[in-house]
Amino acid sequence: MSDEAERLLRRIEAIDTAAANTQRRTESYERMADEMKAVTASVTSPDGAVTVVVGPGGDVEQITFGERVGQLDSAALSASVRHTLAAAKAAAARLQAEVVRRGLGDSDLLDKVLAEDERLFGDRPPADPGPAPVTAPPRRRREVSREDDYFEDFDVFGQGR
Repeated sequence: MSDEAERLLRRIEAIDTAAANTQRRTESYERMADEMKAVTASVTSPDGAVTVVVGPGGDVEQITFGERVGQLDSAALSASVRHTLAAAKAAAARLQAEVVRRGLGDSDLLDKVLAEDERLFGDRPPADPGPAPVTAPPRRRREVSREDDYFEDFDVFGQGR
C-alpha cells in the first residue's frame, strides 16, 4: 500500500473514531437531559409540619402540611415553610449537579458553566438554608365556630396583610 493510501486510511479511521466518540457523547448528554428532567427533592421540616417537593429548576411541585401544623402559630409556620422550601431547592440543585458530574465524568466543565452563568446572569445555585428555625412550643388549638374563621388571619408567607 502506498504512503498516500495509508495516510488516507488513518484519516478515515480517525474520522470513524471521532464519529463514534461524538455518538457516545450525544447519548450521554441525552441521558443526562432525561435525568435532569426527572430530578425531584422532597424535604420535611424537622418538626414534621411541612413537606416540600421541588422539581427540576427549583419548581415547587407540592407543599403538604402534617398533623403538627395546627400546633404552630402563623410566624413559626411561615418560617418552617420558607426554610423547608429553601432546603428542598438546595437539595434539588445538588441532585442536578450530581447528574451533570456523572454525565461529564471528572471534568471541571460544570464548575466553568456555573461560574459563567453567575458572571453573565447573576445565577447562583440555591444555598443550603442551614439548620431549621427554632419553633415556638405548641399552642393550644382554639375552638372556632366556623372553619373559615380559623384561617381568617392565616398568612402562609408571613408578609402580613
